[in-house]
Amino acid sequence: MSPHSPSLRSRSSVALALTLTLGFGPGCAEEEEPSGALGDACDPGPDACGDGLSCEPLSSGEGHVCAGSVELRGQVIDALDQSAIEGARVLALDETGSPVSDVALSDADGRYSLPISVPRDPDGNPATAVTFTLSASAADYQLYPSGLQPAFPVSTADITSVEDDPEVEGDENLSAIENASTTIGLLPLEGGGGFTITGRVATEADEVGGTLVVADGGAGSYTIADRSGAFTLFNVASGANTIRGYRGGLQVLPEMLEVSADVDGVVLGLADGGLSAVSGSVNIVNAAGGSETSVVLIPSALFDEVFEFGPVPFGLRAPEPGVAANISSSWTIPAVPEGTYKVIASLENDDLVRDPDTSIAGTEILEIEVVAGEDIEIQDSFKVTEALAVISPGADGPEEVSGTPVFEFADDSSEDRYEVIVHDALGNEVWRDDQVPGVNGNGTVTVDYGGPALEPGMFYRFQATSWKDGNPEATALSRTEDLRGVFIYVE
Repeated sequence: MSPHSPSLRSRSSVALALTLTLGFGPGCAEEEEPSGALGDACDPGPDACGDGLSCEPLSSGEGHVCAGSVELRGQVIDALDQSAIEGARVLALDETGSPVSDVALSDADGRYSLPISVPRDPDGNPATAVTFTLSASAADYQLYPSGLQPAFPVSTADITSVEDDPEVEGDENLSAIENASTTIGLLPLEGGGGFTITGRVATEADEVGGTLVVADGGAGSYTIADRSGAFTLFNVASGANTIRGYRGGLQVLPEMLEVSADVDGVVLGLADGGLSAVSGSVNIVNAAGGSETSVVLIPSALFDEVFEFGPVPFGLRAPEPGVAANISSSWTIPAVPEGTYKVIASLENDDLVRDPDTSIAGTEILEIEVVAGEDIEIQDSFKVTEALAVISPGADGPEEVSGTPVFEFADDSSEDRYEVIVHDALGNEVWRDDQVPGVNGNGTVTVDYGGPALEPGMFYRFQATSWKDGNPEATALSRTEDLRGVFIYVE
């Protein structure tokens, strides 16, 4: 758009009279306000800033400024054979799990360019480095991230100018982030996928982006709605499906569908009120003083019985999203929408685990039914204990492993033996040894992998549990954490 529109000059006496009545003197022109220049204050809107600029929030939280656009650029590939994936949908999330973009589609080469909103200083420059993660989905592939596959962090500290990029036509205000973390490897689903459902969460609410949208027929397909509330569900099973939305503070009305082909234009409406509070307590035992944890709600339709976790909807966590784990006794998750949930304590990496001794109260995986407007107080306290520390691989995040893996973890001083299990990212048990001898006088335990050949590009997790043999039953003492011990096998 040109910075100035044509002037509105009167050429007749009627027009002149109207001009005078409206308060414009002869020869004066009414002009549209020019679009904002770099560093100008702005109000968000389609024409708030000039070409190549976007209206971005100030890091202070007080207003917006015209600034150069920033894109995340990368490629979506098959994690196993490295081939490009066309038509994948890529979304950026902030540190709380809330979307900061709409969706970008990958092209025939798997390439994508995703504009993102970045907090700025008063001059329009990116403020203190911010970390994002990416979410991606495609037909016949597992959602990224999910299961054992985490999303790698992308930092605005890595922003570079693309002024010299011949494909950008010299836009001096455009910057991009492209590195190993913006390459997304999707894991293929066993047996392929299903149908595709597109739609949106009703937009009359201020915050609908980040809603976890679920088709709960079959094994359950899910995705995350973008900043505008739009969503695409891939790999939906045929037959009866109920499309549900989960987000703290929103009561999303379900939509029942009979799926026999792709479905477009589904609208999930919102109900007024009807939210509930879920509360309870944790009991942290046999752990270092000052240990703190978190509690989350996971829709039962998406709970993985093998890994004992699943995706957590935005807002259904104590403490609230973006706050470090700080629960040591009582907890409350407010504004919970109706639905059936698994309640899980200590899912995140906090050096603690849910006590694996199922013979005592407070260690079972609890399922609750939240009815609209009815608060729930869980009576049994969740028992949480110190975890067996993972040494390698995967102490702090997925590691590449080649050859024969060697698993190392901290010794539990009171054990008789250990059990070590390896699963792949699709939940298949690959190998198990439940008779690993206890050690005496060593700080760590090492176990050589003894299973079948591992698949290059696949994610795996080893999990170790310490056991005390007894009469008549053995007792599980502790184990490694759910999200540690993850590795990627490479040739």
